[in-house]
Amino acid sequence: MPAVKTRAGRAGRVGRVLSPWLFLLPALAVVAVFSLYPFLTTAHQAFTDARTLTPGRWTGLENFRAMLDDEQFWTALRNSVLYVLLVVPFTVLLPLLLALLVRERLPGVTFFRAAYYTPVVASVVVVALIWTWMLDDRGLVNGILRALGAEPVDFLGDAWLLLFSAMALTVWKGLGYYMIIYLAALGNVPRELHEAAAVDGAGALRRFLSVTLPAVRPTMVLVAALSAVAAFKVFSEVYLMAGPTGGPAGQDTTLVMLVQRTGTGLNGRVGYSSALSLVVFVIALLLMLLVLRAGNAQRKEERDR
Repeated sequence: MPAVKTRAGRAGRVGRVLSPWLFLLPALAVVAVFSLYPFLTTAHQAFTDARTLTPGRWTGLENFRAMLDDEQFWTALRNSVLYVLLVVPFTVLLPLLLALLVRERLPGVTFFRAAYYTPVVASVVVVALIWTWMLDDRGLVNGILRALGAEPVDFLGDAWLLLFSAMALTVWKGLGYYMIIYLAALGNVPRELHEAAAVDGAGALRRFLSVTLPAVRPTMVLVAALSAVAAFKVFSEVYLMAGPTGGPAGQDTTLVMLVQRTGTGLNGRVGYSSALSLVVFVIALLLMLLVLRAGNAQRKEERDR
């Protein structure tokens, strides 16, 4: 009997260890098939000269050396970095201000919450087409400028204006999503802190800087990390507004657009495109780690005060 109990106890322990993995197995299989395997395949092809219809041969670091002499790569890298530097500050601060506005219980505030969130659920294709029509030479914006007696602006013909217009679209479309994140964070800020600050004579701005901002700073770091990675990997907005060529002379091409352009077609340079994808992955990962590290360093500094 003791031996039977021992075997039963071992079987029970093994079952407890394996049971969670059995529940996770379907999800792990999906991740392995649709994420891990494609990533490993891309990483391998980055070191080959594979094309669409040929597997290619091992070339080592040749694709990465070719990037250093590729003007399109440096143009795309510049645009992607600019996208991060100009989009992230707005996607961190503007949604916070919107969240502060719509959290108040005012008449009609539910309508404004829904209105701000509508761009998030709208298709990026539809939104980009609407913005393109608005910014066209005969669009709404230039129509208003002509009515006011001003000269029309070539939003879609000038490389820089086109890139800035795509950035504005990205910020506008993401406001509602990040606003919801901030609303959840603001709901966890104790009202007692605001009341105590008000009793001490602190005004609205002072309460925001001394109470609200420190409380939501971890959420700001999260939003900064998410929006930085999303901005660096931007594709749809620029592609739909600038076209497959990436705007005038390809000056608005981003890194992800360059990956798509070089890796598609019957004679697509799959190996070079895979190397570009690997560079995008590494930079995006480093960018996220940098933002999170800066946030952790800031919180540690505050605790040490």
